[in-house]
Amino acid sequence: MQEWGRPVGDANGVFADGVVPVSIVLVETDEGITGIGLGPHVEIERIFAAIEGEDPRAVTTLYDRMLRHTFKAGHAGPVFGTIGALDTALWDIKAQLAGQPLWRLLGGRDRRVNAYASGLDIGLTDDELVAEYEVYASHGLRAAKLKGGLDIDRDRHRLGLVRDVLTEAGHGRRPGLMLDVNEVWTRKQAVRHVCELERSLDLIWIEEPVRRWDAEGHAAVSRGISASVATGENLTGLEQYRPLVAAGAVDIVQMAAVWGVTHFLRVSALAHAHDLPVSPIGNSPVGLLHAATSVPNHLTSELQDLHRPVGVSIDLHVEDGAFILGDSPGLGVRVDEELIRAANRRLQAPTADSPNVRPERAGRRLLAGVDGLAAVRPVPAVSLNSHNEVTPTAR
Repeated sequence: MQEWGRPVGDANGVFADGVVPVSIVLVETDEGITGIGLGPHVEIERIFAAIEGEDPRAVTTLYDRMLRHTFKAGHAGPVFGTIGALDTALWDIKAQLAGQPLWRLLGGRDRRVNAYASGLDIGLTDDELVAEYEVYASHGLRAAKLKGGLDIDRDRHRLGLVRDVLTEAGHGRRPGLMLDVNEVWTRKQAVRHVCELERSLDLIWIEEPVRRWDAEGHAAVSRGISASVATGENLTGLEQYRPLVAAGAVDIVQMAAVWGVTHFLRVSALAHAHDLPVSPIGNSPVGLLHAATSVPNHLTSELQDLHRPVGVSIDLHVEDGAFILGDSPGLGVRVDEELIRAANRRLQAPTADSPNVRPERAGRRLLAGVDGLAAVRPVPAVSLNSHNEVTPTAR
């Protein structure tokens, strides 16, 4: 799990105690090498059957075998996350077998991966927000993505606070500002809200302004504002990007860390064919950071918590506004299963009021502060359940 030490969340809800589950999959080989993937293990026995006994070095072919094993029911949601976790673990194994860090195996030349700050910060007070981004700024970060979407005036104020922090840290240099609303608007709400913000702020992008699959809606928003439209983190499969790209509905193509390395590489190629930049998202997106070094259209990667998940160590650090990848073979990830098990026992019971549950009034709020801000009240953390625990070693 990830212990933020403060409230974290977005327009859909907030974890009051800042404890967020982190799922891990371990895959062992008969040569004693263990690969690590961050992601769920829904339907893992059925999916693992596609790769059991296979040579892990054939990782891209095995990725397609896993997709085929989910043919009838489809590979949406956490099932796609399971494929991504296994895929990442296979890439980890392949790089370890080669004795190289994954970024080097994939053809990367530079271990430095540009980053932006992303504090999942909608539940913070003004003073807490400023203090949090001062920490990011001390690590050289000069671009930031805030959570918002429920109140124009509040978003303008908070973006202004972070702008001032980053401007001072950058000795007057204009910082980069982004806003992530996690699909809570209609098309008209999106254009109205962003246009109002753009009267006084320079936004690089607006993220997930409407529902993830709404290609026509994203295109309408993109035409109506100056900022770029970023989306894609919740799309599960290369085929889901095609309508958005064809409609001119996405300006910054995103991928979630839990969807795996092969997915990232394929989406990056699709985006590159249309002259679009890519930007991975997620906490500790270590697999995609390695992969980002090898694609020509990587723009920047999301940096959330500066601390590692409990029981997880990663051979990378943050310096001068970038992730700096290490030389450990594979992903450079190590896990302490005893620490993780002990942490799991401290998690609270599940609740429906979390950032993972879409509010009933999402997309149907007339005025902020009337029925909108209720969506960000602090709630307990979601516990790890059978789909979110450290998995038994897959064999």
